[in-house]
Order: sequence, then structure tokens, then C-alpha cells
Amino acid sequence: MKISERSSSHWPEGITADLSPSEHVVKDILDGLAVLYESPLITDIRNTLLAFPDARLNVALNKKQVACKKWLVDEVYNATKGELRSVYILAGWYGVLGALLLNDRRFSIEHLIVIDQDKSCAPVANRLNAASAANGRFSFQVADILELDYRDLPKSGGYSDLIINTSCEHLGNFARWYSKLPDNPLLVLQSNNYWKIPEHVNCVPTVEAFQDQAPMAELLYSGALELEKYTRFMLIGRKKSAER
Repeated sequence: MKISERSSSHWPEGITADLSPSEHVVKDILDGLAVLYESPLITDIRNTLLAFPDARLNVALNKKQVACKKWLVDEVYNATKGELRSVYILAGWYGVLGALLLNDRRFSIEHLIVIDQDKSCAPVANRLNAASAANGRFSFQVADILELDYRDLPKSGGYSDLIINTSCEHLGNFARWYSKLPDNPLLVLQSNNYWKIPEHVNCVPTVEAFQDQAPMAELLYSGALELEKYTRFMLIGRKKSAER
């Protein structure tokens, strides 16, 4: 039986550039998975790998990174039942978490913005989220999250529904950043106890210490995910304002 391109709406686009044998192997595997699962996400991953071979996608999509993000996605669904409109992911790197949320049919996200100060991440994130960008649900903003005025974030229905920061261990002045956040949006924060990386300047030893660092007026979830070399901690809730 001859398979037509019409057999799947997610049939990967043709690639005419010369590829190495190893690149052909990866391409062929992802081509097949994209058709099998009719997944625009797998197609976008495949196209991003081919378009940006030097990007650190092997790190961004490794099993630990994906496990932490899947954990987050599932717990956000448990906390919200998927009813979200605007979502902001701070220090979002290549936008992998955004892609997982936008391609999860349990969520009703109208628009998701990844914010990162590294402008070189923008083209990779836009390609990784190409399907969502094409229908206006994804965008990338180059900005320093420590200098961002969170009062100016575009809001749907009068407030931004969800603000996510999975890089709290990188924030040397966490208290200053946390004080700038508004009270209304739901917050999802992740940190870890992996002090061995020099850039991890704000690790915490336990999830209780993380709660002390980020006091919540309404704590919907607090938990830890044990990984091979470290433990990742996560909080979901609404910030306790200075007036409370």
C-alpha cells in the first residue's frame, strides 16, 4: 500500500539538505513517530533538531528535563483542571515546557509567552513551537526576568492566569524577584538541591525551605521529585502579599 501525504495532517515537511547518516537515523525515527501519533509536537522537535543542530536540545529534551516538566504539567492540570488563558514561562530557554503545555489537549490555553534574556533561544523556541506560533498561541519575549515589570504583562480577563519559573535555583536575589510578582496569578515554582553547578546560586535543601523562601497565601501543591543526582522541588499557589 502506498502511503499518501494526506494520510496524516502532521506529515513532516520534506528535507532537501544533505544530512549525515546519524541525522538521517534521527529524522527517520521522528518522521515515523510523528505519523504514528499524529503529533505536531514531534514534527516540531524533528524540524528544530535539523534546523539547529548545534542547539543543546539533547539537554533540553533529556529524560530528567522531560520528567520534571511532565511532573509540572500533570500537577498544574490537577490544580487548574486545564482552565487557563494566558501563561508566562520565565527563563524558559528553548520553550520545551511551553510546547508540552500547548500540545496537551487537557488545557485550554489561549496564549503562552516564553521570556528569556538569551536572544539566541528565540529562533529555536519559535521553531520548537511552530505549530502553536502559527495559530497565534505562542510567542517569545527577550527580557531579563529580574528587571521585568510584571504589572505590564498583558492579561486575559483582567489578570495573567499562570506564571511559571522552573529556574529559581539560578536567582541570586530571589527575594527581590519574588517581591515584584503580583498576588493574583497562580505561580508554579521549581528549585533543587544540586549545588554542584556553579550557576545554581540559590538552591534549597528541602521543599520546606523552598516554602519559606516563597511564602504562599494559598498553597495548592508542594512536592519533591527524586532524581539520580538531586531532588527537584515544586510549589503551586498564590503569593502571600506584604500586606497580609
